[in-house]
Amino acid sequence: MTTDAAAVPDWEMRFRAPRVSLPDWAEDAPDRALFVSNATGTYELYAWDRSSGRQRQVTDRPNGTTDGVLTPDGEAVWWFSDTDGDEFGVWMRQPFGGGEDEPAAPGLAPSYPAGLAIGRDGSAVIGRSTDEDGTTIHLVPTPGAEPVEIYRHRESAGVGDLSHDGTLIALEHTEHGDAMHSALRVVRPDGSTVAELDDTEGGTKELGLAVLGFAPVAGDTRLLVGHQRRGRWEPMIWDPVAGTETALPVDLPGDVGAEWYPDGSALLVEHSFEARSELWRYEPGTPEPVRVETPAGTVSGATARPDGTVEYLWSSAAQPPVVRSTSGAVVLDPPGAKAPPSVPVQDAWVEGPGGRIHALVQKPAGEGPFPTVFEIHGGPTWHDSDAFASGPAAWVDHGFAVVRVNYRGSTGYGRAWTDALKHRVGLIELEDIAAVRDWSVASGLADPERLVLAGGSWGGYLTLLGLGTQPDSWALGLAAVPVADYVTAYHDEMEALKAMDRTLLGGTPEEVPERFEASSPLTYVDAVRAPLYISAGVNDPRCPIRQVENYVDRLAARGAVHEVYRYDAGHGSLVVEERIKQVRLELEFALKHLGGGAVVGAPGPEAA
Repeated sequence: MTTDAAAVPDWEMRFRAPRVSLPDWAEDAPDRALFVSNATGTYELYAWDRSSGRQRQVTDRPNGTTDGVLTPDGEAVWWFSDTDGDEFGVWMRQPFGGGEDEPAAPGLAPSYPAGLAIGRDGSAVIGRSTDEDGTTIHLVPTPGAEPVEIYRHRESAGVGDLSHDGTLIALEHTEHGDAMHSALRVVRPDGSTVAELDDTEGGTKELGLAVLGFAPVAGDTRLLVGHQRRGRWEPMIWDPVAGTETALPVDLPGDVGAEWYPDGSALLVEHSFEARSELWRYEPGTPEPVRVETPAGTVSGATARPDGTVEYLWSSAAQPPVVRSTSGAVVLDPPGAKAPPSVPVQDAWVEGPGGRIHALVQKPAGEGPFPTVFEIHGGPTWHDSDAFASGPAAWVDHGFAVVRVNYRGSTGYGRAWTDALKHRVGLIELEDIAAVRDWSVASGLADPERLVLAGGSWGGYLTLLGLGTQPDSWALGLAAVPVADYVTAYHDEMEALKAMDRTLLGGTPEEVPERFEASSPLTYVDAVRAPLYISAGVNDPRCPIRQVENYVDRLAARGAVHEVYRYDAGHGSLVVEERIKQVRLELEFALKHLGGGAVVGAPGPEAA
């Protein structure tokens, strides 16, 4: 990594600056914590003994590691070991203080992960997904013991949580065939069913449920559940043993999630509304929640500590992330140069064919119209927020405005907005993007001759689809890890995503071929006129490389202006220098074809 901060441009420093995730702590040993950091230049897991201040790097792999969890006693770290980002692997276990890694469940073959819960008695409940078996869930009674299968189904499912005493296991499942709306089942360790909660009515009703966690108290069988019964996500308490449901009077606009305080006496409520978020404390039985003060912006994660304080990861579009405490302290401040700030985000509300669309706008100094990048989020069930993002900030540094659109299908605006994305997949989102594009030009923000459609994953898919279905609207496209050939992508992708595609499109490519054809970028590839840059991971299980190559072959066959960058990772890279390289290549491609200055800090010919 570069060490001379004065010679590094701001856009690169935002990627290189050391970052940390919100530390997770062991339930019965709260001074033992686990977090993710890019301190070495690659995102890896770190153990932190808060009583002594000692930090130790747990994992060290060429393509990074981010999936890990502490055992309740804090004695061991479980981490997921895949191959070069392919997401297919096994759980490993390492002592908290250091030592050799060993397979955590040696009797289980590699798979895609489908949830994990670790008990206080050393048991573990492990979810797995494979193309051959669908979802299977296994109980490992004691460390090293032979796993026992307690659940199997072709449709996607996962482990939600394990009760404090280990006698109840909460599962999320989609046996009804709707991968966007889960039902819940609570079972005993032998797999026998205790209770069911299903708001889908067998798949005829589009209402989902989510496991938020069992009460962290011995003998307490209450389960905190997220539901959509009032048109948005909000919590309730379900006791599967007593058969009772308790609604919570948390009447805040937008989506509401929650988790338990460590003694089970209260809930830490996370409230997301119009691309910002905040925290509240709610004690069951009281009339209303009490605000937990946080700055304006986005709380990306929060946890209540045993002493009652709350720790949270906060950022805004202008200010980089920091782990703070309600005590006023910075909880975990990595050493090294800090990320330079960026510009604040502005809200735009645009009338669209399906209702008001929320867009977030960042722009450079000066008067428009500006060359403008429409940076489209992935998911699709996700949303952009007022949070720090190094990619958009890099475009602003180079004189571009950046517009991010929370199109239909995005979360955070109610169930109807998210669930609007059905059957006309891709085309619906692009209608909203087109409405915001027209607004950006009419308002004087965007130069209509220098409009860039860009995004990664689902955003990359929408970029390719948009260039083909709206060829007169865009001057250039930048697609990272995209869906490019929907039929081939379906056949090659991981099983859980097959289930999601069947839900979105109403069946398989064989059952609804006309929908897959209408929603596939490959269908419109010959209409693409804008210069196009594509980047893809060769080990990607979500947007596999073969379907990208099919699309690229069609571009090449007719001599379309395009560049392709392939890298040795999965669905994106956890290596800082690789990510910087990818952004630099995108900047260079855009400036070459749209005109403008050189990329700030780009290597000269001798360094290329």
